[in-house]
Amino acid sequence: MIAWARILRSAAAAAALALAVAPAAGRAETGPKTLRFIPQADLRSIDPIWTTAYVTRNFGYLVFDTLFALDKDFKPQPQMVDRWTVSDDKLVYRFTLRDGLRWHDGQPVRAADCAASIERWGKRDTLGQKLMEAVGEILADDDKTFTIKLKAPFPLIFDALGKLSSNVPFMMPERLAKTDAYQQIPEAIGSGPFKFVKEEWVPGNKAVFARNTDYVPREEAPSFASGGKAAKVDRVEWLYIPDTTTAAAALNAGEADWYEQPPADLVPVFAANKDITVTTVDPLGNHGILRFNQLQPPFNNLKLREAVLNLVNQKDYMGAAAGDPKYWKTCAALFGCGTPFETNAGADVLLKGPNPTKAKELVKEAGYKDEKIVLLSATDQPIVHGQALVTLDALRRAGLNVELQANDWGTLITRRTSKEPVEKNGWSIFHTWTSAPDFFSPAVNILVRGSGEKAWFGWPSDAKIEALIDAWFKAPGLEAQKKLAADIQIEAYTNNVPYVPTGQFVVPTAYRKNLDGIIIAPVVFLWNVEKR
Repeated sequence: MIAWARILRSAAAAAALALAVAPAAGRAETGPKTLRFIPQADLRSIDPIWTTAYVTRNFGYLVFDTLFALDKDFKPQPQMVDRWTVSDDKLVYRFTLRDGLRWHDGQPVRAADCAASIERWGKRDTLGQKLMEAVGEILADDDKTFTIKLKAPFPLIFDALGKLSSNVPFMMPERLAKTDAYQQIPEAIGSGPFKFVKEEWVPGNKAVFARNTDYVPREEAPSFASGGKAAKVDRVEWLYIPDTTTAAAALNAGEADWYEQPPADLVPVFAANKDITVTTVDPLGNHGILRFNQLQPPFNNLKLREAVLNLVNQKDYMGAAAGDPKYWKTCAALFGCGTPFETNAGADVLLKGPNPTKAKELVKEAGYKDEKIVLLSATDQPIVHGQALVTLDALRRAGLNVELQANDWGTLITRRTSKEPVEKNGWSIFHTWTSAPDFFSPAVNILVRGSGEKAWFGWPSDAKIEALIDAWFKAPGLEAQKKLAADIQIEAYTNNVPYVPTGQFVVPTAYRKNLDGIIIAPVVFLWNVEKR
C-alpha cells in the first residue's frame, strides 16, 4: 500500500491547501448552531449494511461508530477498541472496548453487540465475506471483551474491521444486528457523535441529527474516519432539494451551508460568489459505472454485454456526468488509474472504442429478439442521469429496444435489489458511481466479484474471478498481487463483462466560507465542522 499512500498524501495536501486559503465569510448565528447540508440524494434507507448507497453510508458515519477506522495513510487505527492482543500464530484476536461507550438509548455498548454486528456485516460486504470464510467463531468473553478465532490467518483483518466505505462495518445493538442481513433494520440506534431524530425525518424532504452529548471522542486528531469525532454543531439538518436550481439558490442565499454534490453546470455560479468555496475534498476520485443485470434477459447473454462494451465512449460519459475536463479523465483500469493495481490488461475494446459496427455484429450473434431493456435512472442524481442519457442514445443507435425509467435515487436503489424480470418491475441496466476506497484493489472492488447470489446487484457468476481473488488474498507480496489483479481484469473484460467503467472523475463540493474544519477524505464526514 506504499504507492497508494503516497498518491493519497499528495492529493490530500493539495486539497488541504485549497481549504486553508479560503477566506472567512457568512452570517452569524446565535443560539444553538445548526449545520444545513444538502446531501447527494434523499435518505430512503437507514441501514448501511442492507444498502451500499453512499447517502446511507454517510448517514451511518453520523449515527454509528466502528471498531477500527482508516486514517489518511489508509492505516487502520483503533476507534471503539481500546486495546487488543494477537496470538503468535495469528489465529486468535482479542479486543477490549473503550470505557464509556453507550448506545443512543442509554444502554452500554457490549462485546456481544459487536460480535453480532460483525457477523451481520460479514454476510453482505464482499471483504466481510472473505473475512468470515477465515473465521471459526466470534465470542463475547465478557461485556467489554470479545475474541475472533480464525481457521486460517487473514492478514487484512484490521483493514476489514476498519473498512472505509460501503459496506462499512458499523456497530449496532445486538437486537438490531440480529436482523436478517437481507432485511432492513427498523430503527437506527448507534453510538456515534450524532443521534438520528427519527420523529423529524421526512423522506423526500429532511433528515435531522442532534449532537450526542454523551459521546466521548478519542484524543487523536481526526484523520479520514479515524481519530476524535467531535460534534461542533448542535444540530445537523439534511435538506433534500431535488431541483438543482432551488438548491443552488439556497446555498447562495445562506439558507444552506453546504451543497455536497452540485451539478457541473452550477459550479461556475458558486465560484463567482465570494461567500462560497468550491473545491474537491475527495482527493482520490470516483469511477462511473454501467451495471448489467446478469440474471435476466437480455444481459444474461455475454455477447450482448460485449456489444454494449463496444458502444462505450468514456469521453461522452464523463462530459455528461462530470462536465469540465479538469475534473475527469478516461480510465479503463477496473482498479482505478493512479493506484498500485492500475493496468490496461484486457481492456483493448474500451481503450480503442467505440466500435458501433462490432457492437451490431455482437447483437446479431447474441440472437437478440427486440426484448425490452429497462434502463433505470435517477433524475435527482446528475452523475447517474447524465450517464443514463448517454447509454440510452448509444443503445438506441445500435437498434436495441430501450426504455428509460427515471425516478429518484431512493427508488433506484430499492428497485435494483429486484431479481424479477422487467415485466415484474425488474431492470436490465443502471448507472452509479463508486469512490476509490470501493474499487482500488480486489479486496474491496465489489463490482468485479463473480459470486452469483452473493454478488452485488447484477449478480454475475464467474468461478475463475473468484479463484483469482482467493489467490490475490494469499499472494506473498505486491508484485504477485499486481499480476493477479491484471489476470482478474483480463477475465472480467474477456469472459464476463460484469460492468463497464465510464471514466474516472472527482466531484466538486460547495460550501459557505463560514464553515471550518472540513475533513479531506473520500467520504463526507460532518464531525469536526464548525460554523462561525
